[in-house]
Formats: sequence, structure tokens, C-alpha cells
Amino acid sequence: MKIESVRAAAYVVPTEEPESDGTLEWSATTLVAAHVRAGGRTGFGYSYADTATARLIADKLAPMLEGAEALDTGARYADMLRAIRNLGRPGICSMAISAVDCALWDLKAKTLGTPLARLLGACRDSIPAYGSGGFTSYPIARLRKQLGGWAEAGLRFVKMKVGRAPGEDPARVAQAREAIGPQTALFVDANGACTRKQALALAEEFSMQGVSWFEEPVSSDDLAGLRLVRDRAPAGMAVSAGEYGYDLFYFRRMLEAGAVDVLQADATRCEGITGLLIVDGLCEATGTPLSTHCAPSLHAHPACAAKRVRHVEYFHDHARIEHMLFDGALTPVNGALHPDLSRPGLGLELKHADAQRFAVS
Repeated sequence: MKIESVRAAAYVVPTEEPESDGTLEWSATTLVAAHVRAGGRTGFGYSYADTATARLIADKLAPMLEGAEALDTGARYADMLRAIRNLGRPGICSMAISAVDCALWDLKAKTLGTPLARLLGACRDSIPAYGSGGFTSYPIARLRKQLGGWAEAGLRFVKMKVGRAPGEDPARVAQAREAIGPQTALFVDANGACTRKQALALAEEFSMQGVSWFEEPVSSDDLAGLRLVRDRAPAGMAVSAGEYGYDLFYFRRMLEAGAVDVLQADATRCEGITGLLIVDGLCEATGTPLSTHCAPSLHAHPACAAKRVRHVEYFHDHARIEHMLFDGALTPVNGALHPDLSRPGLGLELKHADAQRFAVS
């Protein structure tokens, strides 16, 4: 079954309001959609990346793939790595591969008439999800409403952003704890905004509110700093990082440094379903828990098949876009995402007419 076409498009979707975390401010999110056509069927994959990612798919990946066997996902993954050899693997190149690799797996499962979780060999029917948002730009009332709403809806974990104004964060975290109650786990994410000593001091403050997850307390480039915070953080507080990983070597270095209690990986960045399964194997070999980053509707199927994944991130911006623009987008039920096993592949389709108003030429 030969690949007939590989197409990509970019869509820039404004956020509801300006948002920020510890190190970045934004007012829009860019979705890059990839479609692979073969055998009368079309596979759909995507990444949250720059518009240049769509151009790279069209210029570099499509010519390499068109005419090749569609079902040989491993060979096509290797083809794409060869295509970007001289361009630099991390960053846009890996995100382009991610979108196309996901589309190839979606196409393969559709061709075989099975949901992707079953094709990959599911080891669970659903995967716990945690609500993620709580941006540093939110006033306290908005923060409480969002996190408290997720807790009321049955999510057992919620996450908020910290690090933009470290002196104000303990009070914000206390407000979040009051809003979600004592039974819901509270996570915080600094996006690498803190110095080592700031992170250690905040970890002690946050522990008094029962924070059990401190994500990227210092930059992920500072593996020694992550290890320091991990070693000295209060008991019961996991240190996590890995969302900026694009290839196996990045994740291996992070694990070899003992930098995290829980590794994170994102199939829209780490070279798709193929890359995510490689990272899961690395975590299996090292006994490390894994958590997927963002893109909740995409991660539900592979997360149900990956042995080490403990939960997926139900990120506000991406969940909003997926419900706006995708047929088949998932909503947590009883605190978990349940892949729709009545639909083949990822169970997702881009609603082209709805997406067109956000399209970038």
C-alpha cells in the first residue's frame, strides 16, 4: 500500500486571553496538522509547533515518503530521520517527524480496522488525566475556578504554573489548595524559571500545602540542578522534567543524571508514536515512571499501551483546541481519558471547515 500524498497545514488559534508561565508569555497556539493518504484512507497526526514545521513536512518529508510502503512505520521513521540529517534533529525537525509519524500510525490502524491502542497492545482501558493550566497571568479568582472546577469534575490531580513571581507563589498555591480541597493532588510547574536555591526554598513552602509534583523547578538544561532539587526536595514531592526532549539521547542523559523522579515525554515533539514507545522502553529498562505532556486526545491511545505511563496531561489550551477543531476529542470521565474503541486509529479527524478560519498560508 503505497503512500499517495503527505500534506501539512498550520493553524494559529488565539487563546481566550493572554497567558503566561514562569518563563514565557503567549496569546496564541499553533497547530500543525499532517495527513497521509494511502489505500483510499487518510491518517491524521499533529504537533503544536511553529508554522515552519508545516513547510518542512512539505519540502523534506513528503518527497521522501510518497511512493513508499505506508504500513512499514519503522522504515518510514528511519526515512524521515535521513531526510533531516543535515538540518539538525531537535526542535522543528523532530516535531515535523512527530506529526507525520502519528499520521502514519493512525493510517495503519485505520487500514487494519482497529483502534490504535489495540494495535499497539493495550495494557489498560483508560489512563488517568490531570488538569493543567493555572497560568501565572490568572487572577486568583480565575485560578481557583479553573482548578476547583477540575476537582469537582472528578480529576484526581491538577497542576498550576509558578515561577514568574516566586515571592507570590506560596500564597497562590495556598489559594489553589483551598479551592481543590485536601483529596485532590496538587502539582506545580515552574518551566525552569527558578534558580537552584529558589527552587529548594519554594519546595519547602509548597510541601506545606501538600504539593506532590514539582515540574522543571530549574532549567532542564541544568541536569545537576534538577538532581540537586530531587535529592533535597521534601519527602513525597516528585521532581519531573522531559517535555523538551526530542530524541532518545536527551532522555537517556536525563535518566543517567538521576535528574527526575518521573520522566515526561510528548509524542508531538519526541518523534511521534514511534518515539514515545522508544522512551517508554527506556523507562521500562530503568524502572522510571513516565507521564505524557500536553496533546491529551493524541496521547490517550499510546498511553494505554505504554507500560510505564502513569498519567496524561489534560492541558487547557490543547484540550480547548482539540474540542474546537477535532471530531472525536476526548474529555476525562471519572478522572481518566478513555480511548474510543469504536473508532479505528486515533479516533480523531480534523474538522477542516472549522479550522479554515485559523489557517496560515
